[in-house]
Amino acid sequence: MKKTIYRWRVRAGIFGIIPVIILSRPNKVSLLSGVGVCFIGLLLRAWASGYLKKEKELTVSGPYQYTRNPLYLGNFILGISCALGSYTWWGVIIFSAYFLLFYPTVIKKEKEKMKTLFPKKYEKYKKNVPSFFPSLRLYPSSDKIKFSWRIYRKNKEYRALIGSIVFWLILAGKLIL
Repeated sequence: MKKTIYRWRVRAGIFGIIPVIILSRPNKVSLLSGVGVCFIGLLLRAWASGYLKKEKELTVSGPYQYTRNPLYLGNFILGISCALGSYTWWGVIIFSAYFLLFYPTVIKKEKEKMKTLFPKKYEKYKKNVPSFFPSLRLYPSSDKIKFSWRIYRKNKEYRALIGSIVFWLILAGKLIL
């Protein structure tokens, strides 16, 4: 069951956004507010993606110094922006149900994977950096890794940007029509 939830998290998000769009009742304020919050989520995801070398090394630089799951926190912010922009309780309900159904399992599976791949380093990291909501205390990383646009592209993070643009254009279209 956990494996299925982990694999379906992205597809389910895409299927979940369709009823949010259909049921949405955006206005200018909800649209502008949602886009603003979305921008924050996209920035966090982009920042995190420019450091992440998936399964090759434990990433503890950039936003990973504040939270172990900055990509998932970015998704949380993106989900809030969609619910805000939709200007309907259905948007909030659908996003909340999706996030609560998928992300506790996804985060737990990610934690197990990191413990297996990087047992000693992850244990220390886990003790000092919160799982989801960021700490204001910086994790003392000896890594000298800098943000890389090459890594960002390799992680295909631009897909979140494209998906967000499509979502906001559709909502803007609903507002205009």
